[in-house]
Amino acid sequence: MPTTAPPVVDLEEAARTVGQLPHVVAAVRAFAADSGHRGALLLHGLPVGAVPSTPTTPVAPPDKDPTSELVLLGVAQLLGEPVGYEPEHGGDLVQNIVPLRGTEARQVSTSSAVTLAWHTETAFHPHKPRYLLLLCVRGDPHAATTLASVHDVVTRLDDTTLTILRAPRFRTRPDESFLAAGSNGAFGAPFAVLATDARGSVCFTYDEQLTVGIDPAADAALTALQRAVDEVAVSFVLTVGDLLIVDNHVAVHGRGPFHARFDGTDRWLQRAFVVTDLAPSASERRGRIITTRF
Repeated sequence: MPTTAPPVVDLEEAARTVGQLPHVVAAVRAFAADSGHRGALLLHGLPVGAVPSTPTTPVAPPDKDPTSELVLLGVAQLLGEPVGYEPEHGGDLVQNIVPLRGTEARQVSTSSAVTLAWHTETAFHPHKPRYLLLLCVRGDPHAATTLASVHDVVTRLDDTTLTILRAPRFRTRPDESFLAAGSNGAFGAPFAVLATDARGSVCFTYDEQLTVGIDPAADAALTALQRAVDEVAVSFVLTVGDLLIVDNHVAVHGRGPFHARFDGTDRWLQRAFVVTDLAPSASERRGRIITTRF
């Protein structure tokens, strides 16, 4: 079956669509005000419309109705400003996350045969999203989504380790999906894994695969951090109509392995990113597409 570009979703129509779900609006607004201890919100039973066969690439099939896209972007606007990142699916505001042949064992969202390592979404990016949204269009009972909250992690770490993690003694490389083929990417400027944001809340920035310490003590702190993340992790399986919202300042996430069949019945999520303010990315943004290159 030929494929076309994803449906273009009118943001005003998306807002009206979600406005007809007052229980969702109330829950999301409360989460935006305070993401709580877990740093994540899981909503059940959202409408996704008629679901065609799972596409074999991240491009949506032409016969898909726009219900799930409207719901996803309607919720996104309750949290802030939906954005896309040009290297990711061309900057689409709604991205289809499906298994892709050839990426089964890679650390990318279209993988399936490997555990997707713990990470802050685009931990390396100067304009990383505040919120990550994942809407399940078709589930897989063997694909476990994993979460770990910084509020749980810090209780497992000693004062010395916490002091190191709060210092700019760490660097992170860009995700593979943001790089040209064959490039490993350069490490960014030193940063603190644990920081405090403008509201006085803790901010957690970490990528299990890509974050390194700049000295042996920092590397040892990362080892302790990884052990703590594993100890406090929770996992669950997303089913049709589930919407997971992650506060990217508070929780890291990942995914367990599953078997991709590539027969139209595979797991299908739709993803959206939200920033709280468009202004900081103005010089590296085209409309709602952030164009930063690495």
